[in-house]
Amino acid sequence: MKTKIMINGLPGNMARIVAEQAFVNPDFAVIPFSLSSERSAGRKYLINDSLSVKLIPPTKLVKTLCELKEKENFFIIIDFAIPAAVNINGKAYCNANIPFVMGTTGGDIAVLEEDILKSSICAVIAPNMARQVVAFQAMLEFAADSFPDLFKDYSLKAVESHQSQKVGTSGTAEDFYMERDPKKQLEEWKIPKEHLGGHGWHTYTLNSDDSNVQFEFTHNVCGRDIYVAGAFAAICYLADKMVSGGSGKGKVFSMIDVLKK
Repeated sequence: MKTKIMINGLPGNMARIVAEQAFVNPDFAVIPFSLSSERSAGRKYLINDSLSVKLIPPTKLVKTLCELKEKENFFIIIDFAIPAAVNINGKAYCNANIPFVMGTTGGDIAVLEEDILKSSICAVIAPNMARQVVAFQAMLEFAADSFPDLFKDYSLKAVESHQSQKVGTSGTAEDFYMERDPKKQLEEWKIPKEHLGGHGWHTYTLNSDDSNVQFEFTHNVCGRDIYVAGAFAAICYLADKMVSGGSGKGKVFSMIDVLKK
């Protein structure tokens, strides 16, 4: 049986790619409605020749959720809206008893988690859906917790490159450099031209205080397929938690939980 999903955030890039791939994925059925901005709302977004999605404004979110809940019964939302809407949307999903994957970065996560814990649904909060990257970060976190003073006298430098539209950073470090200039990305970073509009390249460098020892960790992602695969895994994880005896009700999960399935 296909899992029904509502993809919020169209016509944004991540929402668009997830919608396109979900439509041809035999495990999912895309609900033809998507939360969008006031500017885009009211029109239809054409995913392909067979499916168009009606874009709804934030002011009609609650009403639309109630109508869809009554019509569709069970479905899962995946949210790629704007950071400022994370808590507003999350609370609306909880009140409507609709499980969701929060893929948007931002908001007050503590408040979002509290809303979920008080609800009768479960959710995955996953600002980074790339499972392999999440696992890589977990390995580094394990090392840091297990050997807290191992790099005590080392300095950390981090550089990252994302598409020019990305505003914020994807992490923190003592020395953090963000590249958003397509010309430099192409000429200096050697990022493939076809991926200038969607990539995430990161390098973290640890140097000893005398500069005689250096460790370097790199993860480079071109395109968004790795995030789509993670999004689908998170949706399937939630569906299993909600359907299999309701074991996930009122619980918050992360991509680490999804990885451990």
